[in-house]
Amino acid sequence: MNTAQTPKPQIPDVSSQIGFAMRSMGVAPIPRNYELFYEAYIGSNPALTRDLAALGSRATQDEIDALRDHYFGNGQDRIESVHGKLLSELEALLRLMKQEQTSLESYNRLLGETYTRISSKSTTSADLLRNAISILTDATGNTMAHGEQTVEKMSQRSQEMDAVRRELDEYKRIANTDSLTRISNRRAFDEKLASIYAKGDKPLASLILADIDHFKKINDVYGHPVGDKILATVATIIRANVRKDCFVARTGGEEFAVIVEGYTADEVFQIGEKIRVALEHTPFKNSKTGVNYGPITISLGYSMSSEAEDAGELYAKADTALYCAKNNGRNCIFAFEDGMKKDFSKSWLIYRR
Repeated sequence: MNTAQTPKPQIPDVSSQIGFAMRSMGVAPIPRNYELFYEAYIGSNPALTRDLAALGSRATQDEIDALRDHYFGNGQDRIESVHGKLLSELEALLRLMKQEQTSLESYNRLLGETYTRISSKSTTSADLLRNAISILTDATGNTMAHGEQTVEKMSQRSQEMDAVRRELDEYKRIANTDSLTRISNRRAFDEKLASIYAKGDKPLASLILADIDHFKKINDVYGHPVGDKILATVATIIRANVRKDCFVARTGGEEFAVIVEGYTADEVFQIGEKIRVALEHTPFKNSKTGVNYGPITISLGYSMSSEAEDAGELYAKADTALYCAKNNGRNCIFAFEDGMKKDFSKSWLIYRR
């Protein structure tokens, strides 16, 4: 009996390929350079990819930094700056609270000493009581005034910290958003995909990968500006045809991903099919020139999290299902099944026009 198993699909080691590209161009392997090459490698910004390639094999660090500033605008530096400001505000607030605690401890000692002295007198004179009351009144008034000032300062600090947090959240949102389509980018997708298995148990989740059919031909015939507009429109259609709790990202070039949680395999198919049909029936026509760029169709493949041991395997299986859809006529959706890799003699088709 043949016990050979079909090899598991492998996904490229992105880090290794980026590192090789950086070494080939003589670029220092520092974080800000890696970020630039990462964005260029996944194709999320075609103009960046072209400009980086145009630098040649001996790009200077100044040229690399100028390109990074042009496309990213020092976004990561701003995030680090805001994060540092937030830490500074927290430290200031802690110092203020420590000062307040010291003041209250002094006030409590004063009350304790006064009480001890009064209690130790067998006969308390009126003058002693008046003096004690006067001291306590002054101390209480000063403490209350100081407390009010402290509350006001803490409120101001809290407002400042909230503003810093909002600013930091905005920078993080920008860093995780694809600039062309305004949906999540590959960086955010990688984090979300890894989180599926973060808790150890296998949740009910699924990954759908979608790829625009014949997109290279669209770019070749009509140019990249038209291609960019089509990418943005496709992203809008995908986002509009899934529920708000579904995660949608552009993972590179003309490929998109949808991560859904809490849905059965049949429900996932319905989600993918809804996207496919919506795109197939969307006109892509220039209202000014009358040029018709359509029809624009999409191929999809998906896999359930229960079929994979980790995020890498889940991506590989969804990608294999997408590959099958591409090789069976496009404009269709496939679910991953064991043994389907490069075996097109058996029909794995779920739906095909």
